[in-house]
Amino acid sequence: MKRSFFHVLGGLILFFVLQSCSEEQDFDQFDDLSITPTVASSIFYLESDEESINAVNSGPFYYQTVNFDAFNEQFVSERLLEGTITYEIENTTSKNLQVSIEFLDDNDNVLDTEFFDIDPNLPETFTREVAYGPTGKNLAILSATSGLRVTGSNLSDDTTVSNNPNPKVILRSAAEFIFRLK
Repeated sequence: MKRSFFHVLGGLILFFVLQSCSEEQDFDQFDDLSITPTVASSIFYLESDEESINAVNSGPFYYQTVNFDAFNEQFVSERLLEGTITYEIENTTSKNLQVSIEFLDDNDNVLDTEFFDIDPNLPETFTREVAYGPTGKNLAILSATSGLRVTGSNLSDDTTVSNNPNPKVILRSAAEFIFRLK
């Protein structure tokens, strides 16, 4: 008798547990899901002291091509929604400088160029944000970019020296990109 009672009680408990915890599952929720992560990254860093700038008599004091294959996969480039590249410049030298950043495609064709005319002895860090996408430049520039060519030129003479201790120019860049994964 006790055994029958426990079987019936166990069956009732199992029945109520299954009824209370079961709900029809909606597996179509994935279709309504929208995922747009933001990916942040550093792009390049340029630093040069005043002595090195003065040592170059003609031509650029800095010249480098940087590989930038962030969007070489079609999956990634097709899902790019927008992006922002932030440039920060510090110049404690006595030099008027010009820095250009050229965005290059696979064949080294120039897609876009950013120019910076940099005054000497900047009292604080200069910041420029460049938007790409609906509120800025054409997004195809980023999608097709495979390299960056950075050139730094001295627009002053090669003899003046700053009174600042350890005078140098620093250019940093970072980017934030928004993608649609689904």
